[in-house]
Amino acid sequence: MDSSSLFLGIDLGTSGVQIALINADAELIHQSKEEYCNGVQFPEDWQSCCSSLIGDIPKKLKQKIKALSVDGTSGTLLACDKKGRPISLALPYNISCPEQKQFLAELIPEGGIASSINSSLARTLRLIDQHGPNILIRHQADWLCGWFLNNWQWGEEGNNIRLGWNLIKQSWPQRFANLPWKESLPSIINSGNILGKLDVKICKVLELPEELIVISGTTDSNAAVLAANPKPEDGITVLGSTIVLKCFVEQPLTGIGITNHRVGGKWLCGGASNAGGAVIRKFFSPKEIKELSRQINPELNSGLMLRPLPFKGERFPIEDPYLEPILEPRPISDSLYLHGLFEGLARIEAQGWEALQAIGVPKPRRVITLGGAARNPQFRRLRERTLRIPIHSCSNPPALGVALLARQSITNKILFSY
Repeated sequence: MDSSSLFLGIDLGTSGVQIALINADAELIHQSKEEYCNGVQFPEDWQSCCSSLIGDIPKKLKQKIKALSVDGTSGTLLACDKKGRPISLALPYNISCPEQKQFLAELIPEGGIASSINSSLARTLRLIDQHGPNILIRHQADWLCGWFLNNWQWGEEGNNIRLGWNLIKQSWPQRFANLPWKESLPSIINSGNILGKLDVKICKVLELPEELIVISGTTDSNAAVLAANPKPEDGITVLGSTIVLKCFVEQPLTGIGITNHRVGGKWLCGGASNAGGAVIRKFFSPKEIKELSRQINPELNSGLMLRPLPFKGERFPIEDPYLEPILEPRPISDSLYLHGLFEGLARIEAQGWEALQAIGVPKPRRVITLGGAARNPQFRRLRERTLRIPIHSCSNPPALGVALLARQSITNKILFSY
């Protein structure tokens, strides 16, 4: 492999798309981002943001890109026809389908994350009810890879766990075999595998090399973990629109709301709450958050006991589709209210680490935090007091994680430094 080779990572988030370009030495040489015009449920936005961001990469860099990989929000699901054309808006990761509860129990009587009304499987059943069985069901990252390839056959394993894919058995549940919509499911491929070359028409439109290879990616939170380059004893908290906790383990673990992924040849265990930065943004702009945070003394308690969920229902650290948000009382002081919301999020994070310890995960010696809120010093100190664990902030974007995955797949270089 030429030492001048470059590798592109694409992160499909809840609010927009970000890209990262690295060289053969894993050095970040270009990054940019763009917000969706309409929202995460519009696949046209995923495509247009990618086209715009790639179009802005300097031509001399674009011609050196050897491989790309994509991550996406775990659970955001799209119904499309056999040629990959969307036939409806996507169902975002946070949509619950309580009307599917009985059918889910019949399909997966043993339980597990795919049997939840918050799962991709629940959203699939709703889409099948709406559009019939002769469609394709694809997660966000898988659909975009299909667009790059002009082939929507594939689905990456980690993105499809919530749809029912069993990582251990490497199969779909037995009861799926007789379903009339079985052909709607993707052919599963492991994370980091070669999917194929970029479609010739896409190469011309985006002015990318015809020999560029598409690599199967992972979920957005897993990509964030790869970007953080954690040590074995580290925990990872991704503070985005939701709170996601991750840590490496020796073997898969089971529990309510627990997911296991295989990334970079290692097992990654964790869970995701519905609570997160999306709740804060409902009340305050980024500028207001920055200004009000300066008025917070993180060594003191607010006296508020808020539960900052964006809507009714929680998936981790407890699974309760009827759990109500607690966003009142709202004090006159905006800084005090923000303080209380921060505390509520910190308590949920602490409960998440306690839930992971209850199933056998060692207490992290350090928590590496990624995401927009990771840069807030008052929130970081407040979380340290609540978790009683040192916290390290990391500004590396998730797109860097899938760029590293693409690099590893082509050059056979290790992902982690330890």
